Amino acid sequence: MDQEAFRNTYQQVNERYCAFEKAILTHQCKCSLSEKLNIAEREATHCRNDAAQAQCIQFLDVLKKQARFALKLKSNTGVLPHAKAIRIQVGGLRGLQQVLDQEWSPSMPIDDVTTLITLAVTTYETLEELPFSTIMQQIAAYQGRKRVGRR
Repeated sequence: MDQEAFRNTYQQVNERYCAFEKAILTHQCKCSLSEKLNIAEREATHCRNDAAQAQCIQFLDVLKKQARFALKLKSNTGVLPHAKAIRIQVGGLRGLQQVLDQEWSPSMPIDDVTTLITLAVTTYETLEELPFSTIMQQIAAYQGRKRVGRR
């Protein structure tokens, strides 16, 4: 399946995509409202709740705006390269988890994205009020999987 056909099929089959799809598919976190889909040989995730998806998208948008400096981005528009998208998703969730639970460490899993973001909104009233200095530390510190060189 070529890339264009995959994109078209993906949009038809998965109209309520998961905003943290990359983090979930790389097993960095889980979400009680996500559901895996298979399209040809590829995996995707679907969100089962409109309100939760909107909240996750809003959090991801706020993260992108706040992480521009940490990721050396010139603007906050456009699609991010995969590695930077992973850093924002995983690092952002880890930072949020650390803000809400001082005992948490990055080696511990993030069990439920929806619950985490809902707790953040309950605690700080809006996503814009989060302490982003702590969250940005986790985004900057997150290292994705290392490439394995050819022998």
